[in-house]
Amino acid sequence: MHSLKGKVSDKISSFFSTSSAPSSSSSQARPYHKEDKSWSSYFSHFIPSFGFGGSATSKHQDGLKPGQSVSARYDHENFGYQDIPMDEYVDCNAVDTPDPVKGEITDEDPTFRRSSSSSEDFEEAKEQQTPIASKKHLLKLTEDSTFISTDLYDFFESCIPNIVKGCHWVLVYSTLKHGTSLRTLIRKSAEISCPGLLIVGDRQGAVFGGLLDCPLKPTAKRKYQGTNQTFVFTTIYGEPRLFRPTGANRYYCMCLNDLLALGGGGNYALCLHEDLLTGTSGTCDTFGNKCLAHSPEFELKGVELWGFTHGSPRP
Repeated sequence: MHSLKGKVSDKISSFFSTSSAPSSSSSQARPYHKEDKSWSSYFSHFIPSFGFGGSATSKHQDGLKPGQSVSARYDHENFGYQDIPMDEYVDCNAVDTPDPVKGEITDEDPTFRRSSSSSEDFEEAKEQQTPIASKKHLLKLTEDSTFISTDLYDFFESCIPNIVKGCHWVLVYSTLKHGTSLRTLIRKSAEISCPGLLIVGDRQGAVFGGLLDCPLKPTAKRKYQGTNQTFVFTTIYGEPRLFRPTGANRYYCMCLNDLLALGGGGNYALCLHEDLLTGTSGTCDTFGNKCLAHSPEFELKGVELWGFTHGSPRP
């Protein structure tokens, strides 16, 4: 027994003495072989508490599993790392916004909602604060009108002859600008050689008038003139209403120095007196219309005559 122990002891002593002996090739790097393992690796495997050379290992190595590093063990103990299943993954970029009314989740961008609402409110407030007179650049009017609104302008554009549709509207005569005189209106009508739109209004708020040929040519006797392009209109029924020639007669327009009338056959559809302060209206055969004003005899609020031009209007 003692001889066996002695032999083992001699073998081990001989191995360590051989490993520690200097070699002539110690200064050169030795190629690594998978089978070339030192005794220190075997001792470290069987005795984990000590490294090669008898030095104590770090206390964090206690209880390490095979293949587990010290850093992995440290992270596990201090940060409580836990794997998250893939089916519980949450996209950090997707932010659900609750609906302020129903409390439900919605994908709508609240910033876009606020900006759209603010833009709509701004446009609505701007529309309410814009008077009719300041919309002339949108309606192709050279000057402000007492009677023409956006809706009425669109109505006129659908009624006037095609040859003047889309043209600039030129204010030829206005009682606010030129005074109340039929003679002045006739004289100013000579500035245009196209259909002219006569717009008048009573003091109860009705707007009415008609389309007639310009320039106006007063006659010494009661004589009708004009073409079947002539029409009359009124807003007394709420929405603008148009009356075109029925073909019953050709009493389109009569122009005297003291009277301007549209229609005939029973009554004038519209008649303006010399001072442009009063007028009359009634049913007539020419246009098949009813009274255009609130009453057959009325006081005028104002009178306007508009012409049309294809080029840029004069300043």
